[in-house]
Amino acid sequence: MKIRSTTIISVRHKGEAVVAGDGQVSLGNTVMKHKAHKVRRLYNNNVVCGFAGATADAFTLSDRLEQKLEQYSGNLTRAAVELAKDWRTDKMLRRLEAMLIAADQEHSFLLTGTGDVIESDDGILAIGSGGPYAQAAAQALVRHSDLDAENICREAMEIAGSICVFTNHNIVVEKV
Repeated sequence: MKIRSTTIISVRHKGEAVVAGDGQVSLGNTVMKHKAHKVRRLYNNNVVCGFAGATADAFTLSDRLEQKLEQYSGNLTRAAVELAKDWRTDKMLRRLEAMLIAADQEHSFLLTGTGDVIESDDGILAIGSGGPYAQAAAQALVRHSDLDAENICREAMEIAGSICVFTNHNIVVEKV
């Protein structure tokens, strides 16, 4: 599934977990909004979730993730796996076109409608049209700078926003 029109990145580095996203909402080749919030806190502010894709679909999925977090007492791993199972098998959910990144103090996951629950080896996850640019920038910054996770996210988002026409520089950053 290729999701266009945004950039979301998560970086785990130096004991911190951070999720960041841009604020641009595009409809085709037209910018409709510049300051959207695609990163939000869930489950008593213990989980941060960022989304890419169709807005209503993404909100539906983040609401479902929050329900799963409530059901499993904040266990992100269990909630993510159960959401992915529902997303893959439920007739209505299966049609949703979005991707999520969710992070807590211990784990960061990328969730897709094909049932994927991915935790990266290097602590960096990115989705959306600018995701590959942000991910590459973050990987370089982790290896070759002394920046903390928040500043790595900010720099990576700035780089992605300079390359991807569907990503802007109105960045929302949330630490876990």
